[in-house]
Amino acid sequence: MILSDKDIKKILKKGDLLFSPELEPDQIGPASIDLKLSPIFKTFNTQKHSLLDIKKGLPPNFTITHKLNIGENFILHPGDFILASTVEYIKVPDNIAVRVEGKSSLARMGILVHTAGFIDPGFEGTITLEISNQSNLAIAIYPGMYICQVAVEYLSSPAEVPYNKRKKSLYLKQKEPTEADIKNLFS
Repeated sequence: MILSDKDIKKILKKGDLLFSPELEPDQIGPASIDLKLSPIFKTFNTQKHSLLDIKKGLPPNFTITHKLNIGENFILHPGDFILASTVEYIKVPDNIAVRVEGKSSLARMGILVHTAGFIDPGFEGTITLEISNQSNLAIAIYPGMYICQVAVEYLSSPAEVPYNKRKKSLYLKQKEPTEADIKNLFS
């Protein structure tokens, strides 16, 4: 069951679900929490690489990191794809899961925000976002803008092996956009 604003406020007050920095009151919607875009972006280095062989993983220098200041924009051209992350660092207990969705206002302009879509119980870190421009116009996006929303759900019972205790977990405690790790794709 997705939690309402009333229940989200309760679990935040109890400290069951943690965000850093602390959420502002206007970030809590009727059944979701709006999260902000961090100033760090990663793009594929297409001048050095023209192929990504999934079995081989990411070669060195496959991405270029761009760090912006608040107020600066990042231009996302038609068809572009970037990795970004949320400003907020989240710590999810073992009895809660979080679903990540893009903002409908951005989608209506052609900006698709995706993540694995699901934040496991026991996850801790910033949320890496995969952002693409599906429109036919270049679009400027800005650090600090609302980029996605998350819905919070209780599990039927706490996870036996939450993300932070699972040996196959690859992205625990990430603090910026994190490139793909292929270790779990073929085992």
